[in-house]
Amino acid sequence: MKVMSFHLMPYAELDAGAKEKYSSAWVVLPNTYFDPKVGHRLYNRYLDELELADELGFDGVCINEHHQTAYGLMPSPVVTASALARRTKGRIAILGNAFCLRENPLTLAEEHAMIDVITGGRLITGFVRGVGSEYFSFGTNPVHSLERHKEAADLVVQAWTRPGPFSFEGKHFHLEYVNLWPRPFQDPHPPIWCPSQGSRETIEWAAHPDRKFVYVQTYSPAETVARFLDMYRETALRKYGYEASSDKIGWCAPLYVADTDKQAIDEARPHIEMMFNVLLPKASELMFFPPGYMSPESLQAVLAAKKGNRGNVTIEQLIERDIIVCGSPDTVRKKIAAMHNRMGFSEFMCMLMFGSMPANLSEKNIRLFAKEVLPAIKTLGERDYRGFELPRVAAE
Repeated sequence: MKVMSFHLMPYAELDAGAKEKYSSAWVVLPNTYFDPKVGHRLYNRYLDELELADELGFDGVCINEHHQTAYGLMPSPVVTASALARRTKGRIAILGNAFCLRENPLTLAEEHAMIDVITGGRLITGFVRGVGSEYFSFGTNPVHSLERHKEAADLVVQAWTRPGPFSFEGKHFHLEYVNLWPRPFQDPHPPIWCPSQGSRETIEWAAHPDRKFVYVQTYSPAETVARFLDMYRETALRKYGYEASSDKIGWCAPLYVADTDKQAIDEARPHIEMMFNVLLPKASELMFFPPGYMSPESLQAVLAAKKGNRGNVTIEQLIERDIIVCGSPDTVRKKIAAMHNRMGFSEFMCMLMFGSMPANLSEKNIRLFAKEVLPAIKTLGERDYRGFELPRVAAE
């Protein structure tokens, strides 16, 4: 198993008044609550934490993109990746960039190629549509989200692989000259991952034989994660006629480890509950899933999966539903092994800092996980996965 450290870079010192006064930490939270001096301290602290994970033997580090929110301070993960490029040795995964939100996706394609060349081929590119709130931030119609996502990905892959110059004429993007300088270091291009919340349309797109992108399920209840990962496998087998290997499957979850289960729960409680009850949208799902963002069928499935994940959730509820992993080293090792046995993921992304967690706890978490958990779970492989059984379908 490959294990990577995932960081959201939240605004950990959000004023208590903002938590009660505003319905969401996304889009509508006034930027007057952001103190640049605090931001300076947090950015550099978070880069130190990612570099520490790299030093301690993680296979790589993961970052992502969000806009106009205290939930994550990376409107441009390319900037973060650039800061890490010369100071790390492992993989750098941008999970992901919303190419489809840009008027010209080639600007990001160039930047990703540049980082891939600088690092000698250590970049992983994530193609994401962006959650619904990003469409409010960009003033982009969410009805066109999936179309723009697919078309932008097609444009970027062509730009990375086809000799230029050539023209690209799509429904949303029109370029007379596509002639990328520089080209990516990796041949034919950096690995492409597709983080998702479970949209069937996204799963079918990622699993297509022309792509076979790594599908990553973000933090959700274990039963939901398993269902969506199995949906990827089922789609590959039933719809496209091939067997999706475990190296095409990933899982991302917040994680905290301490000497005992009680200590882990006590230390993580205020910070994980702040993440789920304050930093994630709490007033209305409209902020995440605006009308037209996904099909009614996918929306129904995703909302059912997310039910109870935010609002007034407790750490005990999060642990019980396996949305987070929290406990002693032995508890955490056993939980990850059990999840791997059920799901068979070969890529595990653990979020070791979340919510309002202070620097001393996040550093302790990183170091203890690296010492007591990481060596054991990295040995998990196909032999430890019980296998996927294709669901039966009724005879027609």
